Amino acid sequence: MLVFDLGGGTLDVSLLHIDPGVHTSKGLFEVKAITGDTHLGGADFDSEMLKYCMREFIKKHRKTDIRSNHKALRRLRTACEKAKRLLSSMAETTIEVDSLHDGIDFSETITRSRFEELNKELFSKCMEAVEKCLLDAKVDKSSVHDIILVGGSTRIPKVRSMLQDLFDGKELCRSINPDEAVAYGAAVQASILSGETGDGKATDILLLDVTPLSLGIATTLDEMGTRTYDFMSILIPRNTAIPTKTKERFTTDDDYQNAVPIRVYEGECPSTKDNNLLGEFKLTGIPPAPKGVPLDVTFDIDANGVLNVMAEDMSGQRNSITITHRNGRLGKEEIERMVQEAERYKREEIKTRLE
Repeated sequence: MLVFDLGGGTLDVSLLHIDPGVHTSKGLFEVKAITGDTHLGGADFDSEMLKYCMREFIKKHRKTDIRSNHKALRRLRTACEKAKRLLSSMAETTIEVDSLHDGIDFSETITRSRFEELNKELFSKCMEAVEKCLLDAKVDKSSVHDIILVGGSTRIPKVRSMLQDLFDGKELCRSINPDEAVAYGAAVQASILSGETGDGKATDILLLDVTPLSLGIATTLDEMGTRTYDFMSILIPRNTAIPTKTKERFTTDDDYQNAVPIRVYEGECPSTKDNNLLGEFKLTGIPPAPKGVPLDVTFDIDANGVLNVMAEDMSGQRNSITITHRNGRLGKEEIERMVQEAERYKREEIKTRLE
């Protein structure tokens, strides 16, 4: 099931596998992949209409100073948003603002096709996010049974038609109120977390989420005889289902090294300086020995997204750190920014290699 959530300011695309309880003791909601854009939504469509109306006003009246008239622009944006809503059910409408600037009235007829032309690049970005989500989950679009529309901007006919075309004409699920879906989901999750369910139905639901960013530790990168803790070794890749636990073996870098720093990062870039430091600790008391002493690092994420990191050497010396969502974790907007930057970095690296 693909959830396409296009609201006023953000786009979120999630792919879930749902077992209603036929093969499990509980209804199982397993998130396979998430992606989106924190700067793409209804407000951006309004902005494109606003820029169009400003161009038309300046063309007719030669009043370029309207760009600095913030009150006029707020009124015009409100009129554009109203027109956008009307164009979801009408072929054309008129944007009207009395005494918009210097006593001049503004009136402009705009068609649905014009609105779609103004926003064609933004609509295409929405579809690219859907394709990225399917690619991350390694799922073919033919395997998606339902496409759920969430958010007021999914009422735009062009968005719906492009989404339907992307899935080869498959009917979209419109039975859920797009304005209420998130609130309903939050209420169900709150009921599960509190354990206060009157009929007991919510307790029969299990949600398996995924990690929004890759998690790993800094390891040595030896270039031209200069060793720096600059390379990120990933232990848990992005979009891994949680809870999850993994262990990897590393080794000491220097002879008779008695302590090793463990720095925990989240992010998608190979270099730790471009990722987010979540926490750090030292594993001390390592018995003196030539370099290459084995060290086991364990990453353990529970169902609440709490990350426990433990390092242990062969003699039994160990140390650990616990990282919660409130302890240095990135917010949704920063996560999307880092993912997009990492994608751009990969494209640039491929281009450089080809050249």
